[in-house]
Amino acid sequence: MSRKNKDRLGSPAPTAPVGAQAPEEGSLAYVVPTEFVELPSRGEYYPEDHPFQNKEVVEMRHMTAKDEDILTSRSLLKKGLAIDRLIQSILVDKTVDTDSLLIGDKNAILVQTRIHAYGPTYDTRVLCPVCSTSGTNSFNLMEVELNYGDSWAEMNVEGPTANNTFLIKLPKSSLSAEVRLLTGSDEKSVLKLIENRRKNQLAETPVTTQMKQFVVSIDGHTDRTQLNQFIDNMPTLDAQYLRVAYNRVVPNVDMTLPYNCAECGTESRLEVPFTADFFWPNR
Repeated sequence: MSRKNKDRLGSPAPTAPVGAQAPEEGSLAYVVPTEFVELPSRGEYYPEDHPFQNKEVVEMRHMTAKDEDILTSRSLLKKGLAIDRLIQSILVDKTVDTDSLLIGDKNAILVQTRIHAYGPTYDTRVLCPVCSTSGTNSFNLMEVELNYGDSWAEMNVEGPTANNTFLIKLPKSSLSAEVRLLTGSDEKSVLKLIENRRKNQLAETPVTTQMKQFVVSIDGHTDRTQLNQFIDNMPTLDAQYLRVAYNRVVPNVDMTLPYNCAECGTESRLEVPFTADFFWPNR
């Protein structure tokens, strides 16, 4: 795979797991093949003792019927643990804590797993951005690209720092926002906070809730109460710039794929949603 800013998500041909014994002739034994999936982070931004540190690729095996049991477990689905348990199951290295994975790396593993389990065609309902018609569209997941988080050269960003954070100069206030890359654990915290507000019938605040998770400091100030107050009252221009710059530095999977609306004929690109159809197609 070439080293462009964005590359098609892919991996080498499947191999048998290291140390696996070939099945005896005439037996029903089956050696589950494995793949090497490329990480958008290229193993950067992990602590020295993390299994992914400096790893550009990691080995994962193909899904099996037993893994589908994980995806259909009512208790795991209710607790929101099914996807994490699936990742834990398919990774060859069992020492990896899925909560510690950067979100972009986690997404790359999920997309690659889905391709090998159910094929690259992903049919899901989307909303046309022009005519607002809702309909089913077919996406080719083989066209998904990796974004290595290195497309921020034209923005006022410095980093990474010794703590694997980035400094983003805000255009309106001229303050410097220090941000960090979010992990699976952070993602769960954001979703939990959003769900708690919904249960308590409070106004939903997905934008500021996420920013409060990834902002480490503002002009060196780290007091969480002050940071939260600043984020709630941040000028719109600063908030928009912060989100755009943050998305530029985050290694991730670019899920924006071609879309043609059957109703109005609009040809555009849409961010493919991770809906229930992703791992539960045709159910």
